[in-house]
Amino acid sequence: MTNKSHEADVAFIKALAELLRENDLTELQVKRDYAEDDSLNVRVSRQFPAPVAPVQVAAAPAVAPVAAAPAAVAAAPAAEAAVSDDPANHPGAVTSPMVGTAYLAPEPGASAFISVGQQVNEGDTLLIVEAMKTMNHIPAPKAGTVKRILVEDGAAVEFGSPLVIVE
Repeated sequence: MTNKSHEADVAFIKALAELLRENDLTELQVKRDYAEDDSLNVRVSRQFPAPVAPVQVAAAPAVAPVAAAPAAVAAAPAAEAAVSDDPANHPGAVTSPMVGTAYLAPEPGASAFISVGQQVNEGDTLLIVEAMKTMNHIPAPKAGTVKRILVEDGAAVEFGSPLVIVE
């Protein structure tokens, strides 16, 4: 490969990375054929940091009246319930590492990898996310019990969307 061709390939890859960033994509794959025995396969991808759940801090008044204490106690469980209703904020949530299609079984007609109430070990396959004709097994990050399955078989999933809750 000549230096000029190398520089053109580098410029092409930089342009792909810029396209990825500008369009807020997570992955882009391109094959460029030059000749019968000469081609360039490029896969540019990026990972976003896991979303951090916002922490709500209630400012305490300098002197709290006695009558206000029961109201504050009643508000605390309501705030906790609102946070726990969102599966993405659950500490046992397993999120999708990519955009794709979720499958609960290894093939159509087969039994599902997991069911609610089932015990799983760390590394066990929970489900599959298909992305670009590639079947990506999603492993259990820890041992525990499957509490909820948040996706349906064949459903489209986004990067970071909660799939399963394992406690």
